[in-house]
Amino acid sequence: MHSTQIVTIDGPSGSGKGTIARAVAVRVGWHLLDSGALYRLTALAGLRQGLRPDDVEGHTRIAGSMDVRFDVADDGGEVVTLAGEEVTSEIRSEVAGAGASRVAAWPAVRTALLDRQRAFARPPGLVADGRDMGTVVFPGADLKIFLTASPDERALRRYKQLKDKGSDVSLPALSREITERDLRDSTRAVAPLKPAPDAEVIDSTSLTIEQVIDRVTALGRLRALWV
Repeated sequence: MHSTQIVTIDGPSGSGKGTIARAVAVRVGWHLLDSGALYRLTALAGLRQGLRPDDVEGHTRIAGSMDVRFDVADDGGEVVTLAGEEVTSEIRSEVAGAGASRVAAWPAVRTALLDRQRAFARPPGLVADGRDMGTVVFPGADLKIFLTASPDERALRRYKQLKDKGSDVSLPALSREITERDLRDSTRAVAPLKPAPDAEVIDSTSLTIEQVIDRVTALGRLRALWV
């Protein structure tokens, strides 16, 4: 059981769950957990420490001990630091995403991060985004959202996002990577990507960011989570 009110937003890569979670948290004045960043940070920290990509024990140690911090910038964007160094852009690369998907498949890493994720739940409330927030980390959440969109739309969103950051990316390559990651995330043995039975499923393919935010906040008002 938890005493803090919690909203979870799960979904596949490129569904916009991070953008929506951050915007909802700012709008209602709640705390934010970007769980995917923890897996990206674990992979990045392992790379920096020279660990082999298949070193489960080493990455598990890092997951439980790494020094991370999440902040919101003046413009509403995220600021992520690892061991005191800002790594916001670095963990959003496709390389970091692939590393996150790899380490997230290891039960020991997921266990090491479980208590860290649950510790983010504190008053007045928490908006948590990821892939298993509503099914594993916060199964008793007050509102569960599963946000999705068509694979083509998700690839296009990632393409535009990375292009805006100056990355040299290929749309066909991104489409392949998203399809491959969907398969990995939905078929892994531990905490596979799937909607919780009591989740509200929102297909954002044809919706604007504001429309999705409005829909989530309206659902929260129906549950008396905020006014």
